[in-house]
Amino acid sequence: MGLISLLWGIVAMAWMVIALIPLIGWANWLLIPFAAIGAVIGAIGVMFTRSEHNGRAKTGLLLNGIVIVVGIVRLSMGGGVL
Repeated sequence: MGLISLLWGIVAMAWMVIALIPLIGWANWLLIPFAAIGAVIGAIGVMFTRSEHNGRAKTGLLLNGIVIVVGIVRLSMGGGVL
């Protein structure tokens, strides 16, 4: 679960960089639910993995959380269109 969440977070981060380009802000409407799924996978990985082996899950959870926050801020700044 940790590796899946980490890879999901990396893909979400790459997508976030593209969505920061002006006139592509509409992609944040799809990005936020995508990153939320990755965050849920990361939370499940943290919950069910032993504490010494859950570094990937924590990193994936953090990456997806950052993407969600940046996506929400970007949508609030551009009104969801820009």
